[in-house]
Amino acid sequence: MEKLINDFSFGLFFWQILLFGLLLWLLKKYAWKPILDALNDREEGIQNALDEADKARQEMAELKSSNDQILKEARAERDALLKDARKVKDEMITEAKDEATVQANKIIEQAKASIQQEKMSAIIELKNKVAELSIGIAEKVIKEELSDKGKQVKLIDKMLDEATLN
Repeated sequence: MEKLINDFSFGLFFWQILLFGLLLWLLKKYAWKPILDALNDREEGIQNALDEADKARQEMAELKSSNDQILKEARAERDALLKDARKVKDEMITEAKDEATVQANKIIEQAKASIQQEKMSAIIELKNKVAELSIGIAEKVIKEELSDKGKQVKLIDKMLDEATLN
């Protein structure tokens, strides 16, 4: 019986190994390949997603850097435009002041010239009036003075004395 049990154990062991080998072969042929393919596909999908995430992260960093550069350039351009605008404004104000000063000086000079002409005209007119009055007075005085011969001689002497004094 012992031999029977040993034969039976050996036979059982043989059949178990044979069934196990057959099971491994069936699993390898029909189950492992699809399972391994699915795992590989999943691993590739995860790796691709990680690669895309890294790529997106790098693109975001590049975009941020680009945006920062664009902002910096825009600020510099704005500052330059403001500086130019201030310069133009200052130049316009300076030009306007200079032109106003020139115009004011021109008006003042014209006014001075006009005042001088008016003054000269008034002086000439005054001299003419004084001359007319002097001639009128002199005529009256001479008529009165020349009516007498002694007065004529006195007047001539007086005029000669005054003429030599000046």
